[in-house]
Amino acid sequence: MFSSIGPWQLLIVLVIVVIVFGTNKLRNVGSDLGSAVKGFKKAVGSEEEGEKLEEKSTATDAKVSAEKSAAKTSDKQKDSV
Repeated sequence: MFSSIGPWQLLIVLVIVVIVFGTNKLRNVGSDLGSAVKGFKKAVGSEEEGEKLEEKSTATDAKVSAEKSAAKTSDKQKDSV
């Protein structure tokens, strides 16, 4: 699709974009885009941390539950003896 576009055509398009929008507008767009990407990465990272914490709490809950079951079983065995 873009194989027929050469470096000179891209340079001409870049010059036209700079002329139309100006360097200040392009700098603001770049800054806004960078902060949006940074916010997205932060949100994804916090979601992954939340999943890890959720997995740890689930594993801890299962361990505590298993320990309680084992304690009840051993108490029942002691009472029956």
